[in-house]
Amino acid sequence: KQTLLPLLREETSSFIFPCNPALQRPELQHMVLELLRCIPLLLFLLFVCGLDHFIFSILSIIQHHSFIEYSYQTSHHLSVNVMGTSLMAQLLRTTIGALNTSFDTEVETSNLACLPQPTGMTRQQYLNTCLPLGLLALLCLAQVYPFRLRRAIAAFYFPKREKTRVLFLYNKLLRQRKNFLHLQRGRVARQARQPPGLRMSLLLWCRQRWPWLRRCLRRRCILCGTPETPRHQPCPNLGCSALYCESCW
Repeated sequence: KQTLLPLLREETSSFIFPCNPALQRPELQHMVLELLRCIPLLLFLLFVCGLDHFIFSILSIIQHHSFIEYSYQTSHHLSVNVMGTSLMAQLLRTTIGALNTSFDTEVETSNLACLPQPTGMTRQQYLNTCLPLGLLALLCLAQVYPFRLRRAIAAFYFPKREKTRVLFLYNKLLRQRKNFLHLQRGRVARQARQPPGLRMSLLLWCRQRWPWLRRCLRRRCILCGTPETPRHQPCPNLGCSALYCESCW
């Protein structure tokens, strides 16, 4: 409840507000870890796509530069002429004349059937391959919003446990504030013992010499660092230039 324990500026960054649509610091840490787990999958996908393109390039080079075509032509003519008009000559013409042959052979062949026939992946296929990884990255970004419902679901089913958790958180914040004030008080005391630097001295001198420069040369809260506003309180001790915002004061 804001009226029970208003959060300081330093405490706000460590809590998750379910109604705030922006990603908050605790959620960003968890989201970054989930995205880092996607990096091995991305590297593996890039390796597989690169290997596929490399193998396709090699097979394509083999296909275009290893093509060989053979052309074989031959001609055969056999003719036996038997001269004369005798009976023996006529007998030879009828028997040996059957051996007369004539044929031409032309054969063309190639090693096209033995060559690889690679088919490269299209841009759409590459896109379909990377689409699941893109959806996984989007789920890592969007999962922070369903995770905010976990506390509400647990509080609905276990109301007594929820009260115990709220009380524990309240006491934890009180202890942290007590330790925070103790540490900051010591830090401010050590800073006050040190002489002001040249930059701080020049800034104070300019603010005193030209009051109209105060809008440009605004100081900051010594604890949380918020820029100076009319609600900021200066330290009442003489010689102390410390400035505090309303919550820190």
